[in-house]
Amino acid sequence: MGSVFVLGSINQDYVLVADCRPRAGETVTGATLVTRNGGKGANQAVAAVESGAAVMMLARIGADVAGFAQRDDLAAHGVDVSLVTATADVSTGAAFVTVTPDGENSVVVAPGANGLVSPGDVKAAAGFIADHSVLVAQLEVPLDAVVEAVNLCGPNTHVLLNAAPFAPLPGALLERIDTLVVNRVEAAAIVGAPIAGIAGAMDSATMLTAHGVRAAVVTLGADGVVVAGAGRCTHVPAPRVSVIDTTGAGDVFVGTLAALLADEQLLDRAVVIAVERASGSVASIGARAPMPVASGGIGDSPAGSEH
Repeated sequence: MGSVFVLGSINQDYVLVADCRPRAGETVTGATLVTRNGGKGANQAVAAVESGAAVMMLARIGADVAGFAQRDDLAAHGVDVSLVTATADVSTGAAFVTVTPDGENSVVVAPGANGLVSPGDVKAAAGFIADHSVLVAQLEVPLDAVVEAVNLCGPNTHVLLNAAPFAPLPGALLERIDTLVVNRVEAAAIVGAPIAGIAGAMDSATMLTAHGVRAAVVTLGADGVVVAGAGRCTHVPAPRVSVIDTTGAGDVFVGTLAALLADEQLLDRAVVIAVERASGSVASIGARAPMPVASGGIGDSPAGSEH
């Protein structure tokens, strides 16, 4: 198995399991509070480790109890956290997640220390980035740090960008991306057109490759994903499963995909396995739910999330 370098976020998640989301001015009572370790970068790093990759992560946490606990948890999962820096006078990132009975979620994020990850941090890690097979980044850390990391990658490092949450992306960045992973909302924002159904997602994925990325993956929740690249576009359906919480399913998908690409699996095959494993993650509360693995390395898994 190859190696994965993750540039990304670390959050403390506060998950409210509630019967409904409050409307403006409304108070909803009777919710259950669950705390979980999270952050898109951290979730993806753990998923990559659990898929067999050697993983190093660059991130910032606050010099606080939550941050140190997050770093310890990542280390316990097998992530190399030597580039996870504790920063004084700022809190560890936090995400406030509301989950309703349909399994869907809404999230508000306070970036905290994640917002201080800098191009200088990335430059200092240039040698480490070059030593890894795959670079994974998201947009919960500043875009200029992501751009710096991508620009430092040589021809032997596969660049996988999960462009979430959405931010406008420079054309020069898109042209450096080997695999772009977005949900349908993010894809629509990039191509500048709404997406309707699987056919619309296939059109948008093809348009994304016209923007310069070598391969585009658009996640569609329970409808699976579409993959465009090398002059063709395909749809990969998701298994039908009982959904409890979709939080982090997209991160399981990205982390698994990164690990498989680091192991030099073909993209189409890697996507099928990643969809199955991500699907398994929605069967429990939290962004780092277990990923059951059946014989042959394919997850037992659930209808994925777009998040």
